[in-house]
Amino acid sequence: MLKRNAKIYVAGHRGLVGSAILRGIKKKKFHNLILKTSRELDLRRQRDTEKFFEKEMPEYVFLAAAKVGGIMANDTYKAEFIYDNIMIASNVIHAAYKYGVKKLLNLGSSCIYPKLAPQPMKEEYLLTGLLEATNEPYAVAKIAAIKLCQYYNEQYATNFISVMPTNLYGNNDNFNLETAHVLPALIRKFHLAKLLRKNNTEAVIQDIRKFPIGFNFQSKGTFDPTKLSKLGITAEHVELWGSGSPYREFLHVDDLADASLFLMHTYNENQFINIGVGEDLTIKELAEMVRKIVGFDGDILWDTSKPEGTPRKLLDVSRIKSLGWVPKITLEDGIRKTYEWYVSAYA
Repeated sequence: MLKRNAKIYVAGHRGLVGSAILRGIKKKKFHNLILKTSRELDLRRQRDTEKFFEKEMPEYVFLAAAKVGGIMANDTYKAEFIYDNIMIASNVIHAAYKYGVKKLLNLGSSCIYPKLAPQPMKEEYLLTGLLEATNEPYAVAKIAAIKLCQYYNEQYATNFISVMPTNLYGNNDNFNLETAHVLPALIRKFHLAKLLRKNNTEAVIQDIRKFPIGFNFQSKGTFDPTKLSKLGITAEHVELWGSGSPYREFLHVDDLADASLFLMHTYNENQFINIGVGEDLTIKELAEMVRKIVGFDGDILWDTSKPEGTPRKLLDVSRIKSLGWVPKITLEDGIRKTYEWYVSAYA
């Protein structure tokens, strides 16, 4: 049980997950927080990480720092994804052991499971089959972090737990179309297409100035909409990768934060634990939902020559539900809130 004055370090507090955990911690009136940006502390450097832990001596750690991205980023920056994530996890977990952290919560990802794992995916299915090739580097790093926590617990009697959330979305998500996950990418593509359909060039330029888009766009001067068409975004249609047939499950990041705090208070087992909603839908159904919420009335085109990842990724969440936790935010409400945040962020 965390005490109100406990010294808490949130690694990655500016990212999607870390910022949600930070909001949740502050909402529950915890105030003794340690926060460092990646510029202030490079967790890939062991010496810097250990100096930080030695100086600050945190009692509790939420390990949410990671290099993340969607299918394009995972398949393009393979070396960066495996190196950065392995180094971050190794350095933080070892420093937490070395400097006496009472409890650490390691944030993982559902991509750790085999590509063709039985559905829904139980925690026991880890390492029972081949991984999805397009995100294997990231998955390998996340599996290594899970095993580090488990083996440190076994050898050193630490209390390091790991949680495996399903696909996440929400405030502070990554909307860079080169590196974004599917849901924020859909939100942005449909929003930009809606602006083009309304011939609102100035709003498009304002959007791109606020959020990097992932390709060489000159934000000053005359706007050239053909540059967006290269990303499948036009006034008439939005082009998406694959067939839209894979199934995905989505959890609002504020629900993940709530679950993480719940587990930090109550869960002390060596087995990692899934966090999700236990329901999924096809990417095609998701795209239609996002299009409706955003208000784009053009067409959706599917490029079946492009990869689309694992056929299905539905988590078995019976373990966390048996502990008494359930999500509170519906997908439609969560997407609407995320879109409202996205629009207000550059308004």
